[in-house]
Amino acid sequence: MTPDHDRSRSPAGRTTLPELLRGHRRAAGLTQAELASQAGVGVRTVRDLERGRSIRPQRTTIELLAGALALTGASRAAFLAAARGAGAEPAPPDAAPTAFTVSGSAASAAAPADPPVALPPPVALIGRERDLTELAGMLTAEQGPRLVSLVGLAGVGKTALATSVAHLVASAHPAGVAGVLVGEGSDGPDVLAASMSVLGVARLSELVALLAGRPALLVMDAVEHAPGPVAATVHRLIGALPSLRVLVTGRHPVGLPGERVWPVAPLDVPPPEAEHSGLESWPAVALFTARLGQVRREPPTPAELPALAALVRRLGGLPLAIELMAARGRLLDLTELLDRYGDRVLDLATPADTSAHPGWDAPDALTSRTSGPDTRAAVAVTLRDAVAFSYRLLASDERAALRQLAVFGNRWSVELAEEMLADKADRDGTVAIDPVPLLDRFVELGLLSVRGTGSFRFRLLDAVREYAVEQAAGAGELTCVRRRHAEVIARLVARTATDLIGPRLPDAVHRLDEMSSDISSSLAHAATDDPVTALRLAACLTRWWRFRGRDVAGRQWLRRLLADPRTADADPLLRGWAALGVARLAAEHGAGAEELSTARAALDTFRQAGDVTGELEARNVLGTLLTSVGRQAEAREQAEALLRLAARNGRTRDLAVAQNSLAWHEIRVGDLAAARRRLAAVDRLAAESGEQLLRVLGWASRAEVARLEGWYADAIDRGRRAIAALSELGDPGRRRRVLGTVGLALAQDGRVVEATEVLTELRAGGVEVLPTVPRPRSDDGAQSWGGPEAGLCALIEGNLALHRGDRELAAEWFAAAADQAGQDRRDVVEALVGLAASTADPAVLDRLDRVCVQSGIRLLPQESGLLYALIAARGGPAQ
Repeated sequence: MTPDHDRSRSPAGRTTLPELLRGHRRAAGLTQAELASQAGVGVRTVRDLERGRSIRPQRTTIELLAGALALTGASRAAFLAAARGAGAEPAPPDAAPTAFTVSGSAASAAAPADPPVALPPPVALIGRERDLTELAGMLTAEQGPRLVSLVGLAGVGKTALATSVAHLVASAHPAGVAGVLVGEGSDGPDVLAASMSVLGVARLSELVALLAGRPALLVMDAVEHAPGPVAATVHRLIGALPSLRVLVTGRHPVGLPGERVWPVAPLDVPPPEAEHSGLESWPAVALFTARLGQVRREPPTPAELPALAALVRRLGGLPLAIELMAARGRLLDLTELLDRYGDRVLDLATPADTSAHPGWDAPDALTSRTSGPDTRAAVAVTLRDAVAFSYRLLASDERAALRQLAVFGNRWSVELAEEMLADKADRDGTVAIDPVPLLDRFVELGLLSVRGTGSFRFRLLDAVREYAVEQAAGAGELTCVRRRHAEVIARLVARTATDLIGPRLPDAVHRLDEMSSDISSSLAHAATDDPVTALRLAACLTRWWRFRGRDVAGRQWLRRLLADPRTADADPLLRGWAALGVARLAAEHGAGAEELSTARAALDTFRQAGDVTGELEARNVLGTLLTSVGRQAEAREQAEALLRLAARNGRTRDLAVAQNSLAWHEIRVGDLAAARRRLAAVDRLAAESGEQLLRVLGWASRAEVARLEGWYADAIDRGRRAIAALSELGDPGRRRRVLGTVGLALAQDGRVVEATEVLTELRAGGVEVLPTVPRPRSDDGAQSWGGPEAGLCALIEGNLALHRGDRELAAEWFAAAADQAGQDRRDVVEALVGLAASTADPAVLDRLDRVCVQSGIRLLPQESGLLYALIAARGGPAQ
C-alpha cells in the first residue's frame, strides 16, 4: 500500500516514474528483490524509486531497470522520459495500451496494432474445443457475463485455456486485451495498480477515458493468491467500466454477483474397455503422446499401449501430471513408468523452473511474491501439495464429506452421495441430508467432475480422491467409511438385481457395469470386515456375473463367503440364494456335476420357507445341472414341476422358462414338431411378460431345431438374429452356444469360409486351450481340453472335413468332440454319429447305443439314414 508521504505523484497529474516502475514490475509478476537481481541494482534502489525518494536517478540505473523489464518502443520511451523528470503524459483516449504478459516474465511491450493483445502466444490445446467455443461465445455475447472465472486444481490448464480464449476473442475487444499475474500477498492497491498499468494507465479516471466505452478484456491469473484484493479490484473496475470484461483463473471463484463460474475439468481418459487401436482419439492420450514426443523420438509401441491407457487413467487426465509423467519417458518406457509411478501419482513433483511448463498453472510456492529479499528457493512441489491447497479451502464438514465420497472409485449419483453422507446413527436413511450444496461447492473448487446426462455423472478427480483417502486413513476413519460404502453398494445392487429379469434388463446391466469398480472394492473390503454384507452383495450379483462372463470368479466369491463361519447364522434365505448362485454359475463353465447337491439344498431351503420365487429359480437351475450330467429324465421332471408351479401361481415369465426347457427335452426324444410348438409358446409368453432375453433364447432354440431338421439357411438366419440380440443384452455363455449352432449349420451347408470365421471367433473368445488340431483319443487328453466350446469347435471341424471328403481327419475331430468333458449329451450323440459314419466302426455304433440309452436321446431320421448301412451290417437297429 502507498504511504501518505509518498511523493510519487506529479502536480501536473502526469504518470510519474514511481507509478510506472511499480506498475511494470507488478504486471511482470516480480518482487522488488527479483527486479533488482535481474537489473543488477540494489533492492533499496528499487524501493526508493517506487516510493519517490530518489528524485534524480542515474540514467544507467534506469536503463538497467528498463532492460530487466524488457520495455521497448513507446513504453521504454515513456519510462526514460519519466526518469528525466518530464513525466509520462496520460494516454489519449484512442491510444493503445501497453502490452504486458500474463506469466510474469517481462516480455516485449510495444504498442501493437488494433486490437492490442498484451498476452503471450496461445498454447496449443488438446481436448479443449468445447471449452474454447463456449467461453468465446460467452465473452463476445452482447448480454454475456462481465466476469468469468475459470476454476480448477493446479495443473488442470486454467492459464493455458484463459490465454487461448483471450487471443480468440481479441478482435471483439478493440480497446485491448491484457493480463496480470496476481502475486502472493498482494494487497488491494497492488492489484488495482497492476491491473490499470497493464491497460496503459495509472489512474482509474484515465482508464475510463482511455476505453471510452470500447470493449476491453482483462485477464487475471492465479487470483487465489489474493482473493480479497482481487474481488475488491474487480468489483471496482467493472462498476466503473461498463465495457470491460474480466476473465480470471484460480482455485476458487471470486465470489461476486453475476460471476459466471466455469470449472476446468481434466482431459477425458479412455475407459478400461477402450480399444487400444483408437487410444489417440482420447485427449489425455493425445497430450501424453505429444509431450512424450518431445523427449524421445519413437512413438509408443503396440506393447506399450495398455500401459499408456492405464497411465493416463491413473493420472486422472490432469494435464500437468501428464506432462510430468511424459517427461520421465526420456529414460523409462511406458510399462516401466506405470510400474514405478502408477501408485505414486500424488508424489509427482514439478521442477523448480516453472518455465519448463509454459502456459500451465505454477504451484503456489513457485509463484510466491514477497516484498522482502528474494527468498524464493528452487523447490519441487508435488501434486499432493496442489490438492492440499484446495482441500484447505473447505470447511470442516465439507472436508469430512469429501473423505467419505472419496471411496467411490467411479462415477456416482446424487442418491448414492445422499446415502453415503447420511447420519451414521440413521442406518435406515430416514433423515434426509441434501448433498447438492456440498457437490456444488466441490464443483466450484474444481474438485468434482460432472460428465454426461445420466444419474451416474459425478466423480472426484483422481488426485483429489487419492488425497482424501489418505486424509481419511490419517484420521483413523477409513475402515468405517469403507464399511459404509459396502453397505451403500450392497443396497444399490439389491435394488438393481430385481431389474435383471424383465424389460429393464439392459439398463440394469449397464448400471452395474458403471459401478463395477465400486462393486469389486466393496466386495473385497466387506469379505474381511463384514462378510454378511459381502454375502448379501454377492448373492445379488449372480446374473450380472453370468451376463458378463465372470462365472468362475463369481462362483469362487460365493463359495468363499458361504464357507466363512461368520455367515453361518445369516438369514437362511440369503444363504439359499447364494448357494443357488454357486450352482447357476457352475453350469456356465461345465462344473454342474460338482454343485448338484448345492442346488438341491437351495431348493429344500426355499420349499421349507414357502418362497415360490426361490423354488421356481431353484428348479430351473437344478434341471440345467441334471441335463449337463446326462440325467435327462430327472431334468424333465424338474421342468414339468416348474411348469405346474408357475401355472398355479400365475407366473407368466416362469411359464416361458419351463416351456423353453421342455422344448429341449422334446429335441432329446426326437420330436422336433413338439419342440417347435413349445418354442412358439415361449415367444408368446415372453412377449406378454416383457422378457426380451427369453424371447431371444427362444429364437436360439428355434435355430437349433431348424438345423437338426436340415434347414440350414433358416438356422443361420435365426441364429445370427439371436447372436446380435445377445451381444446387446450380454450373456456371453449363451451367445457362444448359439454361435456354435450357426457354425455347425454353416459347416453342414458347405459354407466353409463363414464356418471358419465362426471357429476363429469361438476360439478367440472363450477357452484358453481350444486346439486347432485334434488331440489324441486318450482319456487324459480328452480331460485337458477346457469348456464346451472345445466340443463345438471339434464338431464344426469334423463337418468341414466331411465336406472336403477327408473322412480320416473327420473321424479324428468327431472323436475329439465325443470325448470332450462337459459336453452336452445331444452334441455327444451328434459327434458319435459323425464318427460312426466316418469310420464304419461297429464299436462306435455300440458306444452310441449306450449313450442314447443312458441319456434317453433318440436319433433323428437324417442321423439314422447316415448310419443305415452300418446298422444293417451289424444286424440290429440303433436306439
